[in-house]
Amino acid sequence: MGNQEGNKEREGFADAINRAAFGNERVLLRRRGRAVAAVVPIDDLRLLEALEDRIDLVDARAALAQANKKGAQSLDVILKELGL
Repeated sequence: MGNQEGNKEREGFADAINRAAFGNERVLLRRRGRAVAAVVPIDDLRLLEALEDRIDLVDARAALAQANKKGAQSLDVILKELGL
């Protein structure tokens, strides 16, 4: 890659960051015309992380309820069943 191409890519990446940070845009990064990543505003990232935490909490509560209903297995039993 020539120096001029590297400068263009850096400028494009800096523009994507600015658009996300200051324009509150979600910017797709593409390679060979295919979207491979995204630059998102920090508030979007925080929302995604909060949603993931909420999903994890719901899953954990469901697993706990199932363990309370059916009984829990020890780690040794689970490892043995998995052949570990």
